[in-house]
Amino acid sequence: MSEPIRPTAAVTARDLVLSHDDHVALAGGSLEVPEGAVAAVVGPNGSGKSSLLDAVAGLLPVRGGSLRVLGDEPGHRGAVAYVLQATEVPEHLPMTVREVVTMGRYPSLGLLRPLGRAGRDRVDAAMARTGVADLADRQLLELSGGQRQRVLVAQGLVTGAPLLLLDEPMTGLDVVSRAGIEQVVAEEQSVGRTVVYTTHDLAEAATADVVVLLAGRVVAAGPPAEVLTEEHLSEAYRGRLVTAGGFAVLDDPHHHGSRRDRHDGHTH
Repeated sequence: MSEPIRPTAAVTARDLVLSHDDHVALAGGSLEVPEGAVAAVVGPNGSGKSSLLDAVAGLLPVRGGSLRVLGDEPGHRGAVAYVLQATEVPEHLPMTVREVVTMGRYPSLGLLRPLGRAGRDRVDAAMARTGVADLADRQLLELSGGQRQRVLVAQGLVTGAPLLLLDEPMTGLDVVSRAGIEQVVAEEQSVGRTVVYTTHDLAEAATADVVVLLAGRVVAAGPPAEVLTEEHLSEAYRGRLVTAGGFAVLDDPHHHGSRRDRHDGHTH
């Protein structure tokens, strides 16, 4: 009997080391995310979550080991859509929701090529899927943090990239908005795209196909049942882990701060 065909990996890391100047954010570790999977990256503040996404997006150089993304095909970085956590919007950036979402088409079109009917339809569809179509002509400055987050997710969707990275996409969202983003992630997977997101919510992570647990290194990576064990969680969260009717994590109370303040415990 022939062996089953192993899914191609969208992200593969071996003995990976990441750092910001002299600050080591991730001190070695291996992981694999198959193509078409949904992967959750979890861990306490300063564990290396955002740094890992930065490296996958090509924004942070690899200092040691190896990192292969989409097989390291030529131009693969353009095939990665990276949605950061919504933060404050500079007042000197007066852009409408539609303009922000449309920016997601620039990597494939360029700044000077017209969007075209197909492009406009794609923008409209992305806004509808994230529930911001009725905000299309509003200034981004006027929106709440949760609304901005949905706009940024729409911008990521409109790229059509085979790999979608989401940095804490549920932060600041109400129950309805969270459900909408969860549906979007399921829809992206259903058409073969890979989604990797960071989260502080272990119950949310338990629904993913793959979980990567970080604590300045890769503590464990694989199916949720194998990663989210009491042993692994205690190792990663140490005294911040409280178990009650399942599991819950008492993390740094400041983890809802801006991305710059919380970025893996390192300020640029």
